[in-house]
Amino acid sequence: MTGPSIPVGVATGVGSWPGTDPREAAAIVVGELPALPHLVELPDRGVGADMIGRAAALLVDLPLDTSTTAYRLAQRPGAVTRRARDLLRRDLDALEEAWEVAGRRGTDQPVKVQSVGPLTLAAQVELSGGHRVLTDAGALRDLAESLAEGLSVHVAEVARRLGSPVVVQLDEPGLPAVLAGSLAGVSILQTPRAMPEPEALAFLSSVIDRLESPVLVHSCAAGLPLALLRRSGAAMIGLDMSELTVADLDGVGELLEDGIALALGLVPTLGPEPAPGWRELAQPAVTLVDRLGFPRSVLATQVTVTPRCGLAGASPEWARVALRRAAELTRAFADGAEFD
Repeated sequence: MTGPSIPVGVATGVGSWPGTDPREAAAIVVGELPALPHLVELPDRGVGADMIGRAAALLVDLPLDTSTTAYRLAQRPGAVTRRARDLLRRDLDALEEAWEVAGRRGTDQPVKVQSVGPLTLAAQVELSGGHRVLTDAGALRDLAESLAEGLSVHVAEVARRLGSPVVVQLDEPGLPAVLAGSLAGVSILQTPRAMPEPEALAFLSSVIDRLESPVLVHSCAAGLPLALLRRSGAAMIGLDMSELTVADLDGVGELLEDGIALALGLVPTLGPEPAPGWRELAQPAVTLVDRLGFPRSVLATQVTVTPRCGLAGASPEWARVALRRAAELTRAFADGAEFD
């Protein structure tokens, strides 16, 4: 991995955003997230716009179609792949326009792009017979290679369009289920096996190692294999604070000790009324570093703040508030505010 580091002590988004207007979304994200804006995903647009559908626009020589149950590998590019590529092109056009308006072209200002990770992708995409790609080691290897190649091309295009460095986020919400073997199969006798951690690590690292950008591996799922992620080559690990348990404390501490940054989901996806203040939102992170025995200054030097997953399901008003609350938290952490 080469290139710039991932900014810490800043706010960023997870990826998804409510609505269907890419220009409006890009303008808001570039305006509200001055240190690390991101290329948004707008799943409300339907097929080709969700996390797995976005992969249809990135994969090289592995087109996707849809079945009655899921996305499926296809023999040749069809309507689904063409739609996914068109939506991605529109999103890039919108981000490039917002970037120009904000005067950020040719600066050192990084931007983040997101993609589903290889294991979650293989768990959600079907082979022609209806089995998950995950059940075929050769197909999984081909999928990981195709994703890595497509992401490299995507990153290069974003960097060229914006004249800025790019950070890559790999979303792996399905990783715990892949390791546990808890995914359903086409029949009760054909459920996917539990994947050993060394095998899962090899597939994830194969994608990270191909990218010439710093990588954030993100998941809002409970029970993340933090030791595996620590060895993956990722520069930052994204976690939802509401999913962490006492059993995760040692793993989080080892990440910080190894110099791996954290992206902590601290802001609720669906806005409560009244909206919580920064002290209330900061408390889980403060408690975490206190319990681990780290100085609170680590919240400014090794932590990036995000909303929790699923912001696409929020109202447009709360989505913008969530980004502002995340930015408020980073300022409080940087200022060494009193939280007690």
